Amino acid sequence: MHKLKIFLIITLLVFIQVSCNTTDPKVEPELLLKLEDVSCTEAWLQLSTNNIQLPATINLLKNNSVAQTLNLSTTDSLLYIDSLLPNQNYSFQVSSIQSATGGPVSSNKVPVTTLDTTSHNFTWQTFTFGQHQHSVLYDVAVIDENNIWAVGAIYMNDSLGNPDPTSFNAVHWDGQHWELKKIGGIGGWACHTVFAFSANDIWFEGTIHWDGASYNVHKNGWPLMPNGDGWQVNRMWGSNSNDLYAVGNNGNIAYYNGTSWTKLESGTTVNLNDVWGNADGKTGWACGYTDDYGTSALIKIKDGVVEKVFEGFSNSQSNGYYVGPMSGVWSDNVYRVFLMNWGGIYLQQNNNQFYIEKEIARFSNAGFGMDGTAYNNIFACGVGFVGHWNGYTYQEYPELFQQQRTFKSVKANTNIVCAVGMDYNSPIYSNAVIVLGK
Repeated sequence: MHKLKIFLIITLLVFIQVSCNTTDPKVEPELLLKLEDVSCTEAWLQLSTNNIQLPATINLLKNNSVAQTLNLSTTDSLLYIDSLLPNQNYSFQVSSIQSATGGPVSSNKVPVTTLDTTSHNFTWQTFTFGQHQHSVLYDVAVIDENNIWAVGAIYMNDSLGNPDPTSFNAVHWDGQHWELKKIGGIGGWACHTVFAFSANDIWFEGTIHWDGASYNVHKNGWPLMPNGDGWQVNRMWGSNSNDLYAVGNNGNIAYYNGTSWTKLESGTTVNLNDVWGNADGKTGWACGYTDDYGTSALIKIKDGVVEKVFEGFSNSQSNGYYVGPMSGVWSDNVYRVFLMNWGGIYLQQNNNQFYIEKEIARFSNAGFGMDGTAYNNIFACGVGFVGHWNGYTYQEYPELFQQQRTFKSVKANTNIVCAVGMDYNSPIYSNAVIVLGK
């Protein structure tokens, strides 16, 4: 019995000794690189680290050569690479100068192919409308090459050849012909904006919806009820008809959830001329300027919260570039927004700090409208011009120029682009104008 006790004690001591000598498995340092997005000249790479002692110095390798040396302070970082060339293959890798174990560690290699440029070559058609007074088109929606809506005010003569004071407020393209329309069968008022999700899901002037068969008015909660027309709607944007924004004069922003409208306080009285959202549908941007052009504002809308990113003098500067007047916004990814002023198109980061990164297009005259289908296919229009950014270069089309011609809006689809506006003929007469490019 005594020997058994001694044996059990020795066994227990051996077990304790073995247990005490047990160590956790060694965690090796790791760098993981992933491609997030790419343009013709840029790439965004997500870098994740594990067991890397921070802060750390890392090298970013492009095609096996050191392109940048960066100081890493967080476990996850977004790396931005620019000055690439269109339609080129690259290989990126990250290597630490020193890891937690004292030696270097490298990430996986990530292949990147930049986007190719799109063609500047378009064949243009021009159409004019109006027989008296001031006819003008303010906005356009391109559903496809056989379904386009443009809105404004078009004055025609009646069946007897006399001036009809009741204007048409829309015109529709079916792929072959333009047909003048009175929205809801009611003319005599100017429609300033149209936004289409599909052929059977189109919004006019904020509250009027076309479902493919009939027009319906949705004014439940419209910010300035009961009259509902207390402010001019300039533009609309949304991810669907249950997630729709309308912006207008005096800093007004309204949001529609599919049932009712809610007013969002913008914190500015600047006339908001444009609104667009990021590719994720969660963040919207709006911009505009005052009647005297002296003050511009840039607004960010995220999860129903409005933040004023910038409001100040239009002749002020950011990073050496003039601010405004700001006339358009557009975006195709979650990292930045394209910001247009009268002078050109600029890049602004998708954050709460106003900072113009760089200029990508310089206009020949004041710019009023912008739209795109991707980073490498963006269109702009304004006083006497329509222009195209192909991801690498910008070009305007002199064949569309005409004295006293102003384009107010431009919209694009994969196969077609349409710009609308007016040809000013005299103090009492102008034509509405449409150009189609294919």
